[in-house]
Amino acid sequence: MELIRKPLAFALTLLLLPAAVSATTTLRYTDHEPLGGMRTGFIHDVFFPAVEKESQGRLKIKAHWGGELSTSYDALRTVREGKTADIGIVVPEYAAKELPLHQIFKSFPVGPSGDKQIAFFRRVFTEIPAFPAELKKAGVVNVLIATGYPLAFFSTHPLKNLEDIKGTTWRSASFWHQGFLRNAGATPVTMQWGPQTVEAFKTGTLDGIMVNVDSGYDLRIQKMAPDVLVSKELWLGHVYLLVMNQKVWNELAQQDKDAITRAAGIAYKTAGSVMDSNYEPQLDALRKEGANVRELQHSEVTHWKKVTRYQDAQAQWVKEQEAQGNTLAVPVMEKVSVLMTESMNSR
Repeated sequence: MELIRKPLAFALTLLLLPAAVSATTTLRYTDHEPLGGMRTGFIHDVFFPAVEKESQGRLKIKAHWGGELSTSYDALRTVREGKTADIGIVVPEYAAKELPLHQIFKSFPVGPSGDKQIAFFRRVFTEIPAFPAELKKAGVVNVLIATGYPLAFFSTHPLKNLEDIKGTTWRSASFWHQGFLRNAGATPVTMQWGPQTVEAFKTGTLDGIMVNVDSGYDLRIQKMAPDVLVSKELWLGHVYLLVMNQKVWNELAQQDKDAITRAAGIAYKTAGSVMDSNYEPQLDALRKEGANVRELQHSEVTHWKKVTRYQDAQAQWVKEQEAQGNTLAVPVMEKVSVLMTESMNSR
């Protein structure tokens, strides 16, 4: 009898094994931007395939683009709840209440680009535990850091230099950049990014917009605001966090967590070079559509940095955060500032 049971058990194991090996986990992804831009294309063409390859097919991504599942302003809640999406892009700027420390990134007017920008953010999330801890408290875990092109000024009227923004009205979603504009003599306004922005240009409500050069191009802002000033040194600080629902992450097997980490590492190796190689073509595309594009000289960027009085703004923000009980504001701001300086001075 014992001899019969053992072969039978072995046969049952063989029958069950293929199903276990072929089991896959499909992760639902949400992104507020349509597929086709530099960032979305990179995630679709590089990161997602790497996840599937590194997990040997155990993990697959079902992507939903263009706000199909969630707007950018609701993305954190959508991923945290996990009802319609397991992973997605979260813009910290749109979740300032839940992610106060992440607002520090936009407090610098000048910063690195390309590979240096990627390296800076990776150091931040590795060396400053407060950032992953803040995400964990918000119910998500970051699996990839995506960034964008440098900042650009799109204007409806000729801009000989940044002094010409005085007395005009400019849109920026960032409270930091609104402060920079105000200190430079412009009138800052805020409005949701999208059709509302386009309509404001059509009605003459806006004279210009501060935005990463690729986003401006994607919305064809150059058709309404064709005078463009740009520089690789102009820091947008706009980070796109590809986060996963904390519960979903916790339930993944360690080998699948490791596969996602390796996939991110693969993506990081080429992300900076992709941005660098596409920077000039992006400016050429603007020019072909009739935009008057000029790259600022280093001295002009230095002047902008001084005019913004960003360090005063940082000090005021820290003071306000402390008053709200955020005891990490001071040490985290100091540490990020050190890493930013080191990044700018690195070769």
